[in-house]
Amino acid sequence: NAIFFELFKFTYVSFLQVSFIQNLVFCVERAYRVPDFGVWERGSKYNNGSPELHSSSLGVAKAALEAINGFNLFGNQGCSWSVIFVDFDAHNRNRQTLYSLLPRESRSHNTDAALLPCLSYPAFALDDEVLFSQTLDKVMRKLKGKYGFKRFLRDGYRTALEDKTRRYYKPAEIKLFDGIECEFPLFFIFMIIDGVFRGNPAQVKEYQDLLDPLLQHTSEGCPVVPKYYYVPADFVELEKKSPGSQKRFPSNNGRDGKFFLWGQAVYIIAKLLADKLVSPKDIDPIGRYVPPQDQRNVSMRFSNQGPLENDLVVHVALIAESQRLQVFLNTYGIQTQTPQQVEPIQIWAQKELVKAYFHLGVNDKLGLSGRPDRPIGCLGTSKIYRILGKTVVCYSIIFDLSDFYMSQDVMMLIDDIKNALQFIKQYWKMHGRPLFVVLIREDNIRGSRFNPILDMLAAFRKGVVGGVKVHVDRVQTLISGAVVEQLDFLRITETEEAPVFKSLEELDLPKHSKVKRQSSTPNASELEQQPDVNINDWKNKSTYEILQKLNDCNCLASQALLLSILLKREGPNFITKEGTVAEHIERIYRRAGSKKLWSVVRFAASLLGKLVDSLAPSITNVLVQGKQVTLGPFGQEEEVISNPLSPAVIKNIIYEKCQLQDEREAVVQQELVIHVGWIISNSPELFSGMLKIRIGWIIHAMKHELKIRAGDMPAKDLYQMSPSEVKQLLLDILQPQQQGR
Repeated sequence: NAIFFELFKFTYVSFLQVSFIQNLVFCVERAYRVPDFGVWERGSKYNNGSPELHSSSLGVAKAALEAINGFNLFGNQGCSWSVIFVDFDAHNRNRQTLYSLLPRESRSHNTDAALLPCLSYPAFALDDEVLFSQTLDKVMRKLKGKYGFKRFLRDGYRTALEDKTRRYYKPAEIKLFDGIECEFPLFFIFMIIDGVFRGNPAQVKEYQDLLDPLLQHTSEGCPVVPKYYYVPADFVELEKKSPGSQKRFPSNNGRDGKFFLWGQAVYIIAKLLADKLVSPKDIDPIGRYVPPQDQRNVSMRFSNQGPLENDLVVHVALIAESQRLQVFLNTYGIQTQTPQQVEPIQIWAQKELVKAYFHLGVNDKLGLSGRPDRPIGCLGTSKIYRILGKTVVCYSIIFDLSDFYMSQDVMMLIDDIKNALQFIKQYWKMHGRPLFVVLIREDNIRGSRFNPILDMLAAFRKGVVGGVKVHVDRVQTLISGAVVEQLDFLRITETEEAPVFKSLEELDLPKHSKVKRQSSTPNASELEQQPDVNINDWKNKSTYEILQKLNDCNCLASQALLLSILLKREGPNFITKEGTVAEHIERIYRRAGSKKLWSVVRFAASLLGKLVDSLAPSITNVLVQGKQVTLGPFGQEEEVISNPLSPAVIKNIIYEKCQLQDEREAVVQQELVIHVGWIISNSPELFSGMLKIRIGWIIHAMKHELKIRAGDMPAKDLYQMSPSEVKQLLLDILQPQQQGR
């Protein structure tokens, strides 16, 4: 009994440890949008208490995610539930943000010595040799001195002019420290270690010769690494007049019995390496460093390697949501499968996979709630999952009906598919092929949407889509070469049901008797998007009268307008003939989306407080390019965003600022943020010269452009345009601006 109790106690404590580590991973995954105070715990270069995104922090977070992914905390013989999971899409967002920030350290720091342990030992966070050389060269040019490296330019830490009684600096005070920054020998040691790893004995000797005269010695003759060298107060003016002319003095490390332990520890490692008493593998057991010539030959989950294949082919499965759609597509030579035909393999939406991941890291005893409600990106949905004895494939969020209305625009959907394939090709680093599920819905092929979809499906059949090589086949055939993820942590009680695929017929959407191609279905009439009631006439009428009008009205635009009055007056849970007000608006949102009544869709989406996916990453994409974002309508008070924010905070800003004049503005600004984030990542030159990207002003410019195009005719309403037309209009006003129009 005693042995059993000890074994149970060990297992229980170990389970707590696994849950704790897994939840730490969830925190680290969001490093790309969490401003911090950096290695030096000062945040902004101006030391005024404001945090920033730091490349050094992102690099270490990225390296940590790569190292911990798939790691079994109990060793090779450990249990399946002791394996740590990392979201590959979250990892890649950290990677993209890091690569966008570099060679800078942050918005205020041009460069920083903290990048050295990020570029080299112990993180080895970069696999881009060009970016590595650019970043390292900037650190060397700007920070290297005779006594070590400065932490960063105008660093006042421990200088003679720093007022140690104050926590923060006064505005513009850092100018006083220009040229007299302390120099840290610690970074000479990092360069010695880097030289050993890279097989560069000349670099090792160079920095050994620089370091040796700087070492202090104890009374027993042991070498001691000073924390820093500083310019005494009497020599400050002379040093400023002639940089590098004055002698610097070491901090009192070692002499008073207090050592700079970081420097001392790294010095011992460097000495052991240089004297060949230990090898690089001894201090890098998980193989973070891989020589460039070997990067494509290693098979190791820990290493920061390049793509496993030069010319990745993405496997694609075409899934028709119904048999009648399959038969219809077959008449055009497009071979598809239905969800029933791939059984026993199940097809899930990514949101169902998110529900499965809710169980990961849950621990009631520690108060750990598990994985937050975060969407699974296209890398995560390109794997095969084994869940509760079932084999599951998932389709991307871009095919999700419950997503933001932008996915209801076929042209946007086609763009999203091409972008997803390009993203997978660029960032897929796992052994095995990615399996990308293309879900074709009946709504996608109605009317004028048919030809673009048919052209895209024809491109899949030819094997190249958007410049990406694809191979289309049956799911049962493709599954053998895919990456399989075992979700052994998932536990579902007897009262819970496993998630299942839902087709269009199972959702609360308009039903259609048959699938047919309509040769000429124009865009929704502008009259359909105009309400036949005046809000000023109805907002003062009784609730009973509004309900009566709502029951008699067939115009979706008018219904949405009347429901907006009820929403503000009675609240979302007030009962109408189609359920609560919120449920009624949701149905109008879906019906208007099916009819492509974009003005009504946007109005309903705003009433429901819809939030587009990837809003926070899109804003981060803008910020890491050295820009600021302002949210709010033109001519009104705007909110300036200088640091990444969570989606909830962004949502509050948008709906508080943008709903005052026109409810549709709140969701259009979200569209613009998504488009701007994508454009600035792919074509940053379009925003050259802009310090602030003012979303409200951009919308104003787009409306003005529509007036110019219309001439003497009535201008087209921006809110009635499809999301793809809005995106093209944005590109049109940016490209002439680049050409100096």
